[in-house]
Amino acid sequence: MTDPQIVLTERVQQALGAAFGAEYTDADPLIRPSQFADYQANVAMSLSKRLRRAPREVAQEIADHLADFPGTVEVSGPGFLNITLSDEWITTQAGEALADPRAGVAVADSPQIVVIDYSAPNAAKEMHVGHLRTTIVGDALARVHEHLGNRVIRQNHLGDWGTPFGMLIEHLLDIGEEAAVAQLEAGEGNAYYQAARVKFDSDPEFNRRARTRVVTLQAEEPETMRLWHIFMNATVRYFNKVYTQLGVTLTDDDIAGESMYNPVLAQVCDELQERGIAVVSDGALCVFPPGFTGREGQPLPFMIRKSDGGYGYATTDMATIRYRVQDLKADRLLYVIGATQAQHMSMLFASAKMAGWLPDHVHAEHVQIGSVLGSDGKMFKTRSGASVKLLDLLDEAEVRAAEVIRDSDYPEEERRAIAHAVGMGAVKYADLSVSHDSEYVFDFDRMLALTGNTGPYLQYAQARIRSIFRKGGVDPAEATGPIVITHPAERALALRLLGFGAVVAEMAETSAPHKLASYLFETASAFTTFFENCPVLKNDVDPAVRASRLALCALTLRVLDTGLELLGVPVPERM
Repeated sequence: MTDPQIVLTERVQQALGAAFGAEYTDADPLIRPSQFADYQANVAMSLSKRLRRAPREVAQEIADHLADFPGTVEVSGPGFLNITLSDEWITTQAGEALADPRAGVAVADSPQIVVIDYSAPNAAKEMHVGHLRTTIVGDALARVHEHLGNRVIRQNHLGDWGTPFGMLIEHLLDIGEEAAVAQLEAGEGNAYYQAARVKFDSDPEFNRRARTRVVTLQAEEPETMRLWHIFMNATVRYFNKVYTQLGVTLTDDDIAGESMYNPVLAQVCDELQERGIAVVSDGALCVFPPGFTGREGQPLPFMIRKSDGGYGYATTDMATIRYRVQDLKADRLLYVIGATQAQHMSMLFASAKMAGWLPDHVHAEHVQIGSVLGSDGKMFKTRSGASVKLLDLLDEAEVRAAEVIRDSDYPEEERRAIAHAVGMGAVKYADLSVSHDSEYVFDFDRMLALTGNTGPYLQYAQARIRSIFRKGGVDPAEATGPIVITHPAERALALRLLGFGAVVAEMAETSAPHKLASYLFETASAFTTFFENCPVLKNDVDPAVRASRLALCALTLRVLDTGLELLGVPVPERM
C-alpha cells in the first residue's frame, strides 16, 4: 500500500523531468488536499517565473506528461493541477492496507539509535502539571520511533544531585527514615523540601550540618550514600505511581539522573580547558559558542564551572551529550524540554559541536514544550496559587470521566476501567493534539467532550466500530472485503485511510505528535460520515456491499487502534 501523496509526488516529479529537463525532477510538486478534487498540485505557479512561461501553460505541459496516471488531471484557475484518483486505484490500495497488519506503516530501511530525554522531574520536588507535557510528548515519540523499527533509548534525566540534597538528607535524619519515606512516597515532596529549607535558613546548626553533608555526598561517603538511596528510592516509587496511572513506558531502567555524571564532571571541564574550548572568565570556566551575545553585544558565556568551583546544569548537560553520542552511539538526540530552555539548549548543542562531541552525522533536537495554562490564560495553578499536583489532576480526570458514562449499565469494575481509559485518554490527547511548542488551556469540560477533536471522541469512534462487529457476530480479522465504492463517504474514508503510513513517518521525522492526532481526528470524522450514510448490517444491504463496508470498518479500527496506541492513548472496548 502506498500513500497517495507519495505516489502523486513521484509521478508529478517524473512529469517535470520529462517536460522541462532532469534538473526539475527534484522540485517540490506542492501537492495538497483540495476541495475541488482529491489533491491539487501548485508547482506550475512556483516554476512559471523560472521557466519564463505562463503558469497555465506550465501546468498543461505537466499534465500532458503524466502518462499512465491512476486517475484524472485537470488544469484549473491560474495554473493549478486538480488531481482525482480513480476508484479502482483507491480500492486496490485499501485492500493492500487491509491485508497489512501494520496498515501501511513501513519499517525504517536504515534503523537509527534514537535517544530521547523526557519527563525528568526534580527528585527534591513532587511532580506537577508542568511535567505532564514533557512526559506525554516524549513517550509518544518513543512509541512511534520503536514502531518504525528504530532502537529507542529512553533517558529520564532526574534532578537527583546537588547542594539541596545536603539539607534534604539532614531533614530525613531529623524526622526519621520511616516518616520521610512515607511523605515522599505520598507525593509530598514540596512540603518536605519547604520544611528542610525553613530549617536551613533559620537554624544555624542545621545549616552547618547540611553544608557538611553536601561535602560527604560529593565524596560519596557510604553512610551518606545510603541515606541518599533511601531518599531517591522513595521518590522514584512516587514517580512510578504517576507513570503507571498515565500509562507511559518509562521504567526504573530508564533513569539516568544527574548523579550518573558526577564522576566525570571534572574530566569534562579539564578536557575542554586543555583543548582551549573553555576559558576562564571572571573566575568561571566558560565556553563562548559563536553567535550568542548579550544585551550589549558581548559574547555570551556557557558556564561549565562556577567561580567557586561548583558545577551547574551546563556541566552535566555537556557530560550527558558526550555520553549519549560516544557510549550510546546515538544517531539522533531528542530533548523533550520546556521552551523556556531554548537558549540553553542552543548553546549546549553549539558548545558540544565545538568540542567534537556532537558530530555532523548526529542530529540533536530540542523538542520545545509550551506551558499549560489555566482558564485565565496564566500558568495553571490551584486557587491558592500553588502548582497543581499531577496525581491530583489525574485522579480528577478519572472522576469526571466516570460522569460521562454514569448512565451506563456496565458492571462497576468495567465502568472504573472505562473511566480510567477515558480520563487518561482525554488528558493525554488534549496535550498531543496541539503543537508541542505552543501553550494550551487545561479545560476538563473541553477535554472530556464526546464531540470535536478530543480523546473521548476518538475512543467513542473506535468503540462504535467494535460494536458493529459484535452486533454482526463478525471478527474484525475476518472482514477481508474486497472493498468496493458505492457511495462518496466510502471513497472519502478509504482515501483517508491510505495516508496513515506517511503521517506516522512524518510524526517521527518532525517530532510532531499533533500531526498524527489531527490525522486520527479527520479519520474518525470520515468514519462518522460513512457510518451515517452507509448502513453496514441492515438486512437490505447487498452481501457484497456489506462485506466491503465491514472491511472498511476493520481497516479504520486498525488505523485508529494503532494510531492511538502510538500516542499512548488507551482505548476501552466500549463506552
